Amino acid sequence: MKAIISGKYGGPETLELRVVARPKLKPDEVLVRIHASSVNYGNIVLLRGKPFLARIAYGLKKPKFPIPGSDFAGAVQEVGENVTEFQIGDEVYGDLSSSGWGAFAEYAAVPVNAITHKPSNLSFAEAAAVPMAGITALQAIRNQAKIEAGQKVLIQGASGGVGTFAIQIAKSFGAEVTAVVSSRNVAIASELGADHVIDYKKEKVTSRDQLYDCIIGVNGSESISTYKQILTPNGIFVHIGGGSTSKMIETMFFGPLLSITGKKKFHTFMHQPKREDLVWMRELLEAGKVKPVIDKSYALSEVPDAIKYFEEGHSQGKVIISMPYEGD
Repeated sequence: MKAIISGKYGGPETLELRVVARPKLKPDEVLVRIHASSVNYGNIVLLRGKPFLARIAYGLKKPKFPIPGSDFAGAVQEVGENVTEFQIGDEVYGDLSSSGWGAFAEYAAVPVNAITHKPSNLSFAEAAAVPMAGITALQAIRNQAKIEAGQKVLIQGASGGVGTFAIQIAKSFGAEVTAVVSSRNVAIASELGADHVIDYKKEKVTSRDQLYDCIIGVNGSESISTYKQILTPNGIFVHIGGGSTSKMIETMFFGPLLSITGKKKFHTFMHQPKREDLVWMRELLEAGKVKPVIDKSYALSEVPDAIKYFEEGHSQGKVIISMPYEGD
C-alpha cells in the first residue's frame, strides 16, 4: 500500500510517500480501506515534535508513529476474529490519534473502539472532516463549558475546522452564538448559524458592551485578561489546544489561579477520542444540525502541501486528504 512516512521531526519536507506492507490485523481490529483523511493541529505536533513535551508520547528523538494522520473515513475490507459488529463493506469513520495514528495511508488496522458507522448522509471526504475537529468542539461545549439553551457564547477563531463545528454545535444546544472571524469569513460564519459576527480586523471583541456565559478560544488570540473582562460573573473560558502556544501556556498557568480566586473559570482543553462521541456526532450530522465545511482537498502524495497550507492558518473549515480508487 501507499503511505506517507515521517522518519524524523521537522517540517512538511520531511514527509515521504512510500510503498509499505499492509498492516496485519489483531483479533479486535478491522482493516479499513481509507477513502479520505484530514489535517488537524495534532498532525503538526506529531510532525514537528513541538511543544517538546509532546515527545514523551510521540518519541524523544524521532516519531514513534511513522505514518501520521488521525481522522479517516473508509470501508471495511477484513475483520478480526473477535469482531462481530462490523462486516466487510461497512462504511466507517474514526480517529486513530490514540491508536497509533496511520490515517495518511491507503489502509489502516483499526481497533473497533476507535470507529463507528459513517453518517449515512455524508461522503467519505465529509465524514473524514469530522472526528478530531468535531469531537473537540463537542467536548469543549458539552463537557467543559456545559452550555445550556439561552446562554451567550463567543467563539474566537470560528472559521477553521474546530470553529465551524463549534458554531453549529453550540446552536444545536440552543445557545446565542457570536463568532469572531476575519473579514473574508464573515459570510461563512453567518451561513453556519452564528447570531452575531465580529470581524476582528474592524472591531475588538470588547467593543460591543456584551458579556458572555462562555468563550471558546479555538486559537485563544486575546489575552486572558481580555476574556475575563467580557465573561459573566459565573462565566467560563475554554482554550482549545492549538493556535498560539504562548496563549495556551498563559491559560495553563494563570487559568487555575484565576479560577480559584474568583467565580469565573478558565480551562485549557485537549480532545479525547471517544467512540460514543463519534456516535453523538453521527446523530447530529444525520439530523442535519451540523455539516462539515471543507476548504481544500489534496491527494495522498500532496500531504506535504496540505500541511503547509494548514500551517498558514487561513483555512475555511477542513483540509482533506482524498484517496479515491475505482468504485468511488
